[in-house]
Amino acid sequence: MSDLFQDYEAAAARSTAYDEMFGPGQIPRAEYAHVAAALGAQTLADVTARADSMARTFLDRGVTFDFAGEERPFPLDIVPRVISAADWDILERGVAQRVRALEAFLQDVYGKMHVIGDGVIPRRLITSSAHFHREVSGFDPAGGVRVHVSGIDVVRDHAGTFRVLEDNVRVPSGVSYVLENRRAMAKGLPEAFAQSSVRPVEEYPRRLLSALRKTAPPGVADPTVVVLTPGVFNSAYFEHTLLAGLMGVELVEGRDLICRGNRVYMRTTAGEQRVDVIYKRIDDDFLDPLQFRSDSVLGCPGIVNAARAGNVTIANALGNGVADDKLVYTYVPDLIRYYLGEEPIVPNVDTFRLEEPAAREEVLDRLDELVVKPVGGSGGKGLVIGPDASKEELEALRASVLADPRGWIAQPVLQLSTVPTLAGGRFGPRHVDLRPFAINDGDDVWVLPGGLTRVALREGSLIVNSSQGGGSKDTWVLAGTDAAPAPAAPAAPVTVRERTSVWPIESNWQDNQQEQ
Repeated sequence: MSDLFQDYEAAAARSTAYDEMFGPGQIPRAEYAHVAAALGAQTLADVTARADSMARTFLDRGVTFDFAGEERPFPLDIVPRVISAADWDILERGVAQRVRALEAFLQDVYGKMHVIGDGVIPRRLITSSAHFHREVSGFDPAGGVRVHVSGIDVVRDHAGTFRVLEDNVRVPSGVSYVLENRRAMAKGLPEAFAQSSVRPVEEYPRRLLSALRKTAPPGVADPTVVVLTPGVFNSAYFEHTLLAGLMGVELVEGRDLICRGNRVYMRTTAGEQRVDVIYKRIDDDFLDPLQFRSDSVLGCPGIVNAARAGNVTIANALGNGVADDKLVYTYVPDLIRYYLGEEPIVPNVDTFRLEEPAAREEVLDRLDELVVKPVGGSGGKGLVIGPDASKEELEALRASVLADPRGWIAQPVLQLSTVPTLAGGRFGPRHVDLRPFAINDGDDVWVLPGGLTRVALREGSLIVNSSQGGGSKDTWVLAGTDAAPAPAAPAAPVTVRERTSVWPIESNWQDNQQEQ
């Protein structure tokens, strides 16, 4: 192995994390064989030059993100994250299973609410969620799908076991970086890429457009699809423009749309054109000032009524944020059992529900040992890592938890898995997570083979979000020789009574993993 890794083993020994590239004795794992060989033949100058070239490519193509109000090129590391075919089979089936369960949950919770009547989840949990919108209760979305696009955040614990960290079925972002990372890495490390059987990611836009068209309102033979963006000042605007361009559809802002007669039209130079499907990249609260925030100028008045009348499909559906609530997350294993009659393929991270008195008491006694998260937070905002927090921060957190127990959950400090990352002229272990993206067309859930691997660029940091200074890696899923087994067919709903769980909520996750 090149001297680029001469300090790696010592750095890795300072953590209990599972290293994805190296096994004991710093022997490269089988899936990383070609990557290790390609890097081993390079000098520090070679690697640095390639990394700089990739950064310039991103800057030239406008691949940026918002960091503290400043647009910066998105950091891409030269070492890919490689996932074996066997590991991906578990993840692919587990993500698809989770999406099917969340789709069924959202259809139910905005409909008959059987999940509440059968005692699987308490009513107060749903009605107290900031993202449960009564404005869209009682009607089925045109096309019959609520979760068209999802991003399920997954981590690997110290034992190498994949676990779901959180669900994103409201406005999941980041897939543009998956596409751009692959374009850059194919040139940045061509030796390893050419020798590895890496599954492609380029079909994502085609799959997305197909799903959007398939879920158009009934009777529309040739649906018009648009991507609705808040505008150029949105941190994900690059993604909005990229996806619209790759799908060959119009990128519009709220001011480009008009609602009349419960139908949505787009203003064009040739006159008004009816819109059938809106891929929404705006938070629900800003979409329709007649229904939500009256001061919003980002959306279009009347869109909700058009959707209620069945004349336009909104993807993702309004109100999906209730499934992103981190307290609802703790019930997803039960939702899988209830709606699908299956055991979870990928387990949750063990979690305390702080609205439960016994759990709250234990967490308050161990604040300096745990990670505490706001249930409605995103991008790492509001998260407190107990071992890294000051006494003042912990006391402020204690007061916040006591004032609003429903607003918080707590989890153990997971030592996220590590992957070699170029930093300071050498490769060091850096913690990573993974966001696989799935597309649901109503008949099938397709999972993009790869997803966005985010990496914490500071040694020891567990915060991988780009908004908090993290970067990314290209995610290589290796092709297997055997086809993945088909997921089990959904079974009839089973009755699960409400339980009071303190610790751990996913107490049987090891058994579930072994059965899979």
